[in-house]
Amino acid sequence: MVHDRRWAGEMHSSIRCAVALLALLLLIDWGSGAATPWRAVLWCALSVLLFLVLCPRRICAGEGWLASRGLLCTRRVRTDLLVSVRCTDGVCQRLVLRDAHGGRVELDPQVLVNNPELWHRLDEDAQKSAALGSLLCGVIALGRVQERIDRETARTVFRVSGLE
Repeated sequence: MVHDRRWAGEMHSSIRCAVALLALLLLIDWGSGAATPWRAVLWCALSVLLFLVLCPRRICAGEGWLASRGLLCTRRVRTDLLVSVRCTDGVCQRLVLRDAHGGRVELDPQVLVNNPELWHRLDEDAQKSAALGSLLCGVIALGRVQERIDRETARTVFRVSGLE
């Protein structure tokens, strides 16, 4: 089983941001003399809301499946039975995977770029789906992700070798 290697760092960053916001708001209230228990509760609620917005989903994969675990639920998709893969454009790109059993997972393509093991697992199973004929829509979207991964890998190789 493979996991997103950067998840822990992103989780710590979201916690730090929420705590920093809470400390800043409480400090401003204390400094202005407007601190009350109700305002402190409001600032705590605002900090918790920021944490919930920033909290990353944990992506993990094994042979034939990929899961996205959030704070409240886990979504799982059978990658060896994929029927569609779509890449949504917009402010934040998402890769939407659907399987034959109705499973649906959304993930940031950058997670796959940052974690070659996850990409390899997904790509291998997606090729099985295509060979079985179940992957009806999405070969182009997977090709775009593959191109992005190849581009990032080439940049990294050039940067490390000093050819950039």
